[in-house]
Amino acid sequence: MDGTFTPPAPSNEPVSGYAPGSAERRRIVDVLGQMESEVWELPNWIGGQQVTTSNAVDVTMPCDHQHVIGRAHFAGSDQVNAAIDNSLAVREEWAALPWSERAGVFLKAAALLAGPFRERMNASTMLGQGKTVHQAEIDASCELIDFFRFNVQYAAEIYGEQPPVSPPGLWNRLDHRGLEGFVFSITPFNFTSICANLPASAALMGNVSVWKPSRTQAHSAQVCMELFEAAGLPPGVINLVHGAGADVGDIALTHRDLAGVHFTGSTGTFQHIWKTVGANIADYRTYPRLVGETGGKDFIVAHPSADVPTLAVAIARGSFEYQGQKCSASSRVYVPRSLWPEVRDRVVAMVEEMKLGDVRDFSTFVAAVIDERAFDKHARYLDIAKETANVVVGGGCDKSTGWFVEPTVVEVSSPDHVMLKDELFGPIVTVYVYDDTEWEALLPIVDITSPYALTGAIFATDRRAIHQATLALRNAAGNFYINDKPTGAVVGQQPFGGGRASGTNDKAGSKLNLYRWVSAHTIKENFNPPTGWRYPYLG
Repeated sequence: MDGTFTPPAPSNEPVSGYAPGSAERRRIVDVLGQMESEVWELPNWIGGQQVTTSNAVDVTMPCDHQHVIGRAHFAGSDQVNAAIDNSLAVREEWAALPWSERAGVFLKAAALLAGPFRERMNASTMLGQGKTVHQAEIDASCELIDFFRFNVQYAAEIYGEQPPVSPPGLWNRLDHRGLEGFVFSITPFNFTSICANLPASAALMGNVSVWKPSRTQAHSAQVCMELFEAAGLPPGVINLVHGAGADVGDIALTHRDLAGVHFTGSTGTFQHIWKTVGANIADYRTYPRLVGETGGKDFIVAHPSADVPTLAVAIARGSFEYQGQKCSASSRVYVPRSLWPEVRDRVVAMVEEMKLGDVRDFSTFVAAVIDERAFDKHARYLDIAKETANVVVGGGCDKSTGWFVEPTVVEVSSPDHVMLKDELFGPIVTVYVYDDTEWEALLPIVDITSPYALTGAIFATDRRAIHQATLALRNAAGNFYINDKPTGAVVGQQPFGGGRASGTNDKAGSKLNLYRWVSAHTIKENFNPPTGWRYPYLG
C-alpha cells in the first residue's frame, strides 16, 4: 500500500474512579473474586508457545503471603537460548513490515486494554503486586494505554524526520532501522505499564525482544502476553522467560547478538549489567545500547513561603501511595523550622486516617510491601530510626499475614543522616528541619546528599526561591516539580527518567526513548552521476 499514514492523535486515557456502586467497581470485584480463587500456571512464552518447566516457583499475594495465585515456570539454559534463537529468527520479517502495520498491533493493544482487558490487568496487578484499585488503574491500564498510543505518534515523527536538503539530481533519505540483534528487556515489580512498555517500545521500532520480568510481577506479565497475542503481535517478536536474574542474564548478556538492554530496576543490578557488557564488548556483533532507569532518593524541599496544606498533602501522597514503592516516591523532605509544627501535625493527622490493609478492601490506602526481602529491609531501617532519630508517626511492621509496614515519618537532626541518603523503597519518609535563614545554604546539601537524581520538588510561593531551587537542583532530578508531589509523571506530559545513579535518563514515554531503538541508515541516490574523474580545477 502506498501512502503517508497518520496515526490517530493520542490522548491520555481517563482514569476510572471505581466509586461504590459504579459499573467498573462491580466488574473489578467480580474479576478479583474469580482470579483469587485460581492458581495460574505462568509459563515462558517462546515463539507463541507457552512453555512450562519442572522448576515452578510460587507467586503469592503481598497482602496475604500464604495465598498462592500462580506458579512461575523458571527457564533453564535451553529455554533461554530457544527464546533468543526464536526472536532472532523472526527479526527480519518483523522489521520488514511497514511501520504502520507494527503500529497497528500496539494501537489494537491499547483498544483492548481500554476495553475487555482492563479489569483483568488491574485485578492481576492488585493481587500480585499489592496495588490498590486506584494505583492499579493509573498504572496497569491508563499509563500502559498511553505508552502504546503515544509511542505510535512518536514513531511516526521519527520516521518522518528526513534530510531537509536534496540538491537537484540527488535524493537524500534516512532509514531508521531496528537494531541488529535482540533487545534484552529486564523489568521490575512495581509498574505493570513499565514492564510491558520496555519490550513493546523496542518492538514497535522494528526490534525483537527477550523479556525477563520480575517473579513478583509474573502474574500480570502473563496478562500482558495474552494482550499482545490478542492484538496480533506475531509469535517470537516478544519472547518471555521467567527466572533468576543470573540464570537468564548470564546467557543473554554475553550473547553475540545482544543489541540492547532495556532495564528498570536497582542501581546495583544495572551497574553489573554495564560491567558484563563492558567485559564482553569485543565479542558482540554490534555495540549494545544500554538504557536503564534505576534507583531514587527523591526529595521535597520547602521554602519558608511554602503553602502548608498543599505541602502536607504532597508529603503524604508522594511518600505513601503504593507503599512508597514508586521510583519517584518522596523519601527525604526538607522543611523550614517555622513551618514544621503545622506541617508535622497535618501529615500525622493524614497518616492516622490512612487505612493499612488488603487491597481487596477498597477502603485501604496503604497495602503490603512486595515481599519478605523488602519487609526485612524496611524493618532494619525502622530500627535505625528508633535508635538514632525521632519517629514522628508509624514505625511498626507485621509480617504474620502480609508484608505490612506502617506509613512512617522520621525526623532527623543532621542533613547527613543515613535515612536521608539510602534508598529505602518503602513507606518511610525522613524529614530534616532546617533554620529558615539557611535556605540558600541548604540547596547544595540537597544536591549532594544522595547519589541519585530521579525526581524532586520545590514548594514555595516566593518566585525567587523557586528560581533559586530550580537552578541549584537542575542536575539533582530528571523530573522536577514545582508545588506538586514528585510522583505521577504522565506519558506525553512529563517524560520520565533521571541521571546520576538513577539511570541513563532516556525518558520513557517520549520520543527520546524510541531513538535508542533505531539505528540511522543514510541513503544518497544520485540521478546524474559523473562520467569522468577529472575536476574542473584540473583544467
